Amino acid sequence: MDERLKLIREKVLEAVNNPDLDVEVCFPEADDACELKPYPYLKVKYVVEGHDVYEKEIDINPDYLLNSDVQEVVNYILFQVQQFMEEIDSVEYGGE
Repeated sequence: MDERLKLIREKVLEAVNNPDLDVEVCFPEADDACELKPYPYLKVKYVVEGHDVYEKEIDINPDYLLNSDVQEVVNYILFQVQQFMEEIDSVEYGGE
């Protein structure tokens, strides 16, 4: 299981290459760097125009994480990050 989680983390972090975005992928079973919670989650920090900082934690269903295809999980996580960025951009830029 640890190898699977490491692979998911690596793929997510490789795909997120935005200097305004900081993503922590937190898996309680395989991680000591994140705040301990009973469920896996993402901690996303998005900096807009160098000064406005928005943060969000996105929970990941443990069953989905462990039972779905690795690339499917990665795509889901990236979709959630993209949705968060679009929500913030909509607020910041009025839907531009």
